[in-house]
Formats: sequence, C-alpha cells, structure tokens
Amino acid sequence: MDRRSLLRGAAATAAAHTLLPATGAWAGTAAVTDYPDAEWVPAASANYTASNRPTAYPVRYVVVHVTQETYADTLGIFRDPARRVSAHYVVRSSDGHIAQCVRERDVAWHAGNWNYNTWSIGIEHEGWVDRPAYFTHALYERSAALTASVCDRYGIPKDRAHILAHSEVPGATHTDPGPYWDWVRYIRLVNLS
Repeated sequence: MDRRSLLRGAAATAAAHTLLPATGAWAGTAAVTDYPDAEWVPAASANYTASNRPTAYPVRYVVVHVTQETYADTLGIFRDPARRVSAHYVVRSSDGHIAQCVRERDVAWHAGNWNYNTWSIGIEHEGWVDRPAYFTHALYERSAALTASVCDRYGIPKDRAHILAHSEVPGATHTDPGPYWDWVRYIRLVNLS
C-alpha cells in the first residue's frame, strides 16, 4: 500500500470519529460530577437551592449521614420533587459506589439547619444507624476518599470539628450516623487519602 492510500484511510477514520457521538453508559459523567469517581444521578431541582458556592457561601464542613433507606430508595427520594430533601452524595454499602445528586456549588437540603446547609457538603451512606453490617470496608474507604477530596478542594481541616455527624448539627432531630459509625477509623482513612 502506498503512502497516499494510508493517509486517505487515516483521514477518513479521523473524520468518522469526529462525527460520531460519545457512547458508553458513563459518557459525559466525569464532566458533570465534582468528584471524578461519582456517577451523576441528579436530585429534582425542587429539592435543593441553586447557588454559586463557595462565592455565595463558604464551604466549611462535611456532614456525614446514614440514609435509613436503601441506596436505590434514597436516590428515588431525592428525585421526587415532593420530598424536599437531598444530599450532594450517596455512598452504596456493598461496594462503595458513589452517586452525586447535587452539584457542590448548590445548596443541598440535608442538615436540617439552613446555615449548615449553606456551609457544608452532605454525604449520605446507605444503611441504618442500628445495623452496623451496612458500614462495610468499601463504604468507609470510598467515602473517606470522597471526604478527603472535598476537604482538599475547599481547604477544610480533616478533623472532627469540621467533619460532622448529622446529629451534631445545631437543631438536628436525627441521630445519624449513630453509635456504630467508627469515627476513629473514618478520620484516619480521610487523612490517609
């Protein structure tokens, strides 16, 4: 084959690839999520406040939640505009898979306290406060890596004064993540990530 035929073939192949749309189940996901390892599963726009953080509000905290629901049911709740609740992220128990439901620039409705909603990133974890089997190694590891990334991006200290339990938010009526959440392990993993 001569050089001219090779160049024509290469040009035709390149042209075909520029005309084809992106394919694959995750096409575009990385461009949409703030955390590269997350899948974009958006909450209903009625369940959060559009914003321009950190310009509009400084991000000072990460709030740790436990869903009291399954992973799938939690995502369904966040997609239901009548529920008026959301979090930025949801971490699945079985494998640590992460869904991002609200962009970090926006204010998720997770803390039960408007000021803390504006100042924090909310991370839900699949499980129940009284069922420690849901707090798997994969869940802790993947969540800690996510929390470390959030802390690094916003200059949040990786300590218990800034990585809060939902139950520690002033005015909170929830008890999560509950007595079985291993804070020593979690903060250690956050600092190793």
